[in-house]
Amino acid sequence: MGESRSAPTVGQIVLGLRLRDLRERAGKSFEEAARVLSVTTSTVRRMEKAEVGLRPLYVKALLESYGVGAEETDAFLALVEKANRPGWWHRFRSVLPDWFSLYVSLESEADLIRSYEPHCVPGLLQTEEYARALLRTGFPRADEEELDRRVALRMGRQQLLAKPDAPRLWAVLDEQVLRRPVGGADVMRAQIDRLVEVCAEPGISLQIMPFSAGPHPGMFGPFQLFRFSYPELPDIVYTESLTGAVYIDERPEVTTYLEALDRMVTQALPVQDTERTLLGLRDSF
Repeated sequence: MGESRSAPTVGQIVLGLRLRDLRERAGKSFEEAARVLSVTTSTVRRMEKAEVGLRPLYVKALLESYGVGAEETDAFLALVEKANRPGWWHRFRSVLPDWFSLYVSLESEADLIRSYEPHCVPGLLQTEEYARALLRTGFPRADEEELDRRVALRMGRQQLLAKPDAPRLWAVLDEQVLRRPVGGADVMRAQIDRLVEVCAEPGISLQIMPFSAGPHPGMFGPFQLFRFSYPELPDIVYTESLTGAVYIDERPEVTTYLEALDRMVTQALPVQDTERTLLGLRDSF
């Protein structure tokens, strides 16, 4: 049960938190839960943190020891089975590092995604040609087959926005995102056209941070904030580097990011000015 594994899904994270809550409500210690399974306390802790997979037999034994009824146990086990199924992105695992696999899972389950992008158009809104140009630069050693898979993964993520229960997307784009030429003039004009289109979508809000706004709280780099409908799951902030990522869920730190976003949207151009500004920037290519 202590084996390492790939990044957990959001479903596994939520169920781990629910297991923790049920154990605490039952007044059981880690040691008592571990004795039920004949495992170490570390294994129980890791189950609750979704650091190891949730085995149905182990989960059932724990629920019974916590005094959970048969009907609720069956419902919980059905959720375990669902959460353990690989996400659609699993087939791209050859080009999807574990640290980003969790991002795709968070993205797919979020109710709200807020972000600041100082360098490039958000992945969920990129055209295929724009994405290909970016990925070719980011992975210069990739052959065409690998590049095709990376582009397909990014385009696959965008299907999220077509779902009836699509998350609300609210992004602040720095002006340089729209002035930096990616893939040539034709690619940039098509990309800006795509952004103009999404301005009409009721679930998408785009704002542009103009150079004239001067310094602002997000100048340290890009980040995303995810909010969920699951009561157990707090807001999560994502930041990344060339070789990895950081996921932040501690309330004081997340609050700092949230406050920065709130200040930034007051500095950025109003949402109703975005389309006009985009069309003006399009003419520069």
